[in-house]
Amino acid sequence: MRPDPSARARRLAGTAAVRAVVWTARLVALLTVVAALFPAPRRAFMASLRASLGLPPAVGLAGVVISLVAAVGLWLLGAGLRRRKRRAWALAIVVGAVLTVVNVLHGLTTGHGWVAAALTLALLVALVACRTRFVARPDPGGLTRGVLVLVQLPVAGFVLVWLLLALNPRRLAGSPGPWQEAGHAALSLVGVSGPVQFRAGWLDDLTSAVGLAFGVAAVLVAGYHLLRSPEPEPQPAADDDRIRALLDRHGRRDSLGYFALRDDKAAVFSPTGKAAVSYRALAGVALASGDPLGDHEAWPGAIEVFLGECTSYGWVPAVLGCSELGATAWARAGLDVLEFGDEAVLDTATFTLEGRAMRGIRQACGRLARAGYTVRVCRLPDLTDDERATVAERASRWRGDAVERGYSMALSRVADPRDGGAVVVLAEREGEIRGLLQFVPWGGDGLSLDLMRRDPASDNGLNELMIAELMAAAPALGVARVSLNFAVFRAALERGERIGAGPVAKGWAKLLRTASRWWQIDSLYRFNAKFRPDWVPRYVAYPTVRDLPRIMAAALEAEGFGGRPPAVLRLLRR
Repeated sequence: MRPDPSARARRLAGTAAVRAVVWTARLVALLTVVAALFPAPRRAFMASLRASLGLPPAVGLAGVVISLVAAVGLWLLGAGLRRRKRRAWALAIVVGAVLTVVNVLHGLTTGHGWVAAALTLALLVALVACRTRFVARPDPGGLTRGVLVLVQLPVAGFVLVWLLLALNPRRLAGSPGPWQEAGHAALSLVGVSGPVQFRAGWLDDLTSAVGLAFGVAAVLVAGYHLLRSPEPEPQPAADDDRIRALLDRHGRRDSLGYFALRDDKAAVFSPTGKAAVSYRALAGVALASGDPLGDHEAWPGAIEVFLGECTSYGWVPAVLGCSELGATAWARAGLDVLEFGDEAVLDTATFTLEGRAMRGIRQACGRLARAGYTVRVCRLPDLTDDERATVAERASRWRGDAVERGYSMALSRVADPRDGGAVVVLAEREGEIRGLLQFVPWGGDGLSLDLMRRDPASDNGLNELMIAELMAAAPALGVARVSLNFAVFRAALERGERIGAGPVAKGWAKLLRTASRWWQIDSLYRFNAKFRPDWVPRYVAYPTVRDLPRIMAAALEAEGFGGRPPAVLRLLRR
């Protein structure tokens, strides 16, 4: 599916200048690498730099390292410019001005370097000319954290190098005083050799490496904090009432619609208020899931507001698990679309346990019934307060220390009174709850699986028994359709198992089965396939292919399958 050309043209209008700025910055970064790595330009550059800035002759290999770090920093700055970050623009102005001065001095002293000077000047002029296009707001606490890092890391490196010198006087030549050692420690942070001479070569190398490592880390980490996109603290949605009103009128369209009520999601609405997009900002990505909410005719307005929000904060827009209709709307707004899985949907009118294909589930249900298991299916309000508390406690206990999984098809709460339309399936044995399923509303006549938990000590097949009993009770509950788990890359797994499948299809299926050791790709597909469902394709929408790795990382973190450690998240949100 390809995006509408006219919409893409509108989305990309005015971005040509921004792209030119980004690629000019990257070209300057590449020239910096060339100047640092190749002998002739390195010698000429370092000689002119020493002459213009009055640096000692010791500026050598460390200067090359700093040049490479500067090139990496400039390349990363290009990524910030691509996201139109205002702070990246300001830093690029500073870097461009400094590089222009240095290159002009190089040209005046050696007669070379005028091409580099012209290029950096062009970058500076382009940045000033396009200043109104860099509008993305920074992380509110990024400046404070960046300044703290820029102070704390150099101080730590300075103290560590000074201690190494002070504790090893026998390995130093002569008798340098404390101030000479302090000066040496300070210069090591920028890769310059100080006044202290060494008898032990390894100590010279160690102090140089430690000082430069702390100096480089201070610049890069501070730059990251200065340029990172805002990541709001997850909090209960402030627009629950408006979202519930849209679900009441249009919730039947998408089985994932109710998950917009997750506590860690925000929402933006179309100008008319008839449609909305719910999302979570994570690792520089605004991650929406499912289709937009509300009236289909108002979706384009909500999508435009969402994309504008992404531009204003420097987020990469992405959508997980939208339907074909939703994918069409996102494609018309200028995003690329890729099919990446299928949703398993059961029709209560045609579902049956009869027939050879359902023999395994039929036998599992009979075996568990003989073992004394019973199943109760009820609406959440039918449970007493004590029963709801017990259900929530059992769900938490059975999860243990594992990370809460799910985002696009998970509500993140259990037996909550706010979810009055939810259906709970409880499997009991000898009066004790041994397994539970929680389904959320899908319009007025559907259910979507939210939670599946069971006692680790319970018998195999308990989930199959609970689903079968739900389907048997569905007509009495007024339920016509039930959405089960989402099977990622189901079509690829199925093609790889067909007779006559080619080596590419077989290899891709084998790779997915290997990944299932960590991400349950194959196991979820096979579990869903037991019930002979209707497979409904789901799609992911994204701006460009180069954004997919970032989007994948954010999606895995949101779904609970990896990402940044909790300690890092606490540090970033402090």
